[in-house]
Amino acid sequence: MCSTLPLRSALRSSLCAVFFLLLGQPAGAVEMTVPGGPAAFAVPIELETTDVPQRRGALFRVRHEGRSAYLFGTIHVGKQAFFPLEPEVTRALADAGALVIELDIRDNLPFQQALDKHGRYPAGDSIVHHLAPATLRQLVQALTKAGLPLRSVEQYKPWLVANILVGMQLEGQGLERGQGVEYFLLAAAKRQDKTVRELESADYQLALFDSLDDRQQEQYLRENLADLDDGRALRNSQNLVDAWSAADAPRMNALWRDLTSGPTISASFLQETLLGKRNPEMVSAIERIMQHDQRPFVGVGLLHLLGENSVPQLLKRRGYEVERIY
Repeated sequence: MCSTLPLRSALRSSLCAVFFLLLGQPAGAVEMTVPGGPAAFAVPIELETTDVPQRRGALFRVRHEGRSAYLFGTIHVGKQAFFPLEPEVTRALADAGALVIELDIRDNLPFQQALDKHGRYPAGDSIVHHLAPATLRQLVQALTKAGLPLRSVEQYKPWLVANILVGMQLEGQGLERGQGVEYFLLAAAKRQDKTVRELESADYQLALFDSLDDRQQEQYLRENLADLDDGRALRNSQNLVDAWSAADAPRMNALWRDLTSGPTISASFLQETLLGKRNPEMVSAIERIMQHDQRPFVGVGLLHLLGENSVPQLLKRRGYEVERIY
């Protein structure tokens, strides 16, 4: 797995464990001494084909007081074979007055600044000072298996290291940040000269992970190391990608229940913070945007559209008419 750019490659996919499910981050997420960044990633293109692309993800139409919007569930990694997206999505985007996504992932600088603030220890500190000896041994074993020396990640906090390792595993299965759905949507918006709006900021997103204390971050790391070791991390990620790529609603809902259940830091953090805190905030932002933009097309991570406290369900409770197209 180790290459001439091992850490650079890992960090392109870093944050992909929970991040690829929920947070839309730039492909070239971390500035390193090795050249590379967002421009080095292939942007999904619309291939010439006579076949009608299959449905992927989940698509909703929202109406309220004469205004309308579309909601589309994305994944933040992908494969070229996923594109182009099917006609209902591309028509909805073409009809929209603006594209709304979690972050404009074309701009790497705000994410880099947020990562320095929330994902790194200050000079003179190290992850080795924040882990129990047994956890540190587990981490070194996982890093060795991934082809990374401890010194290459010792500045990073446990939550970030966990996601780097899972991200490397996903990348090894051909799931790339540069093939994430947001890149396809942004390329289409550029061709159509559409306004692009953000629901969140990089600083806000990474601060959520940094809100975990040392004990919680160590446990989060231990859980992810265990999931890497027994293959659960890859199975969960691949299962969600497969469900998204087939627009398989029952399977999506089953995976949402599995990912948000259980007595783990990962499940509770996902349920209470990454979804429970952000979903109502996203709904408020969507309400504001619908007051100003004609038919916005809103693309957010798929898990935000699932469950009883999802973005569609919260909009319904606020009096919006929400229709699931598929």
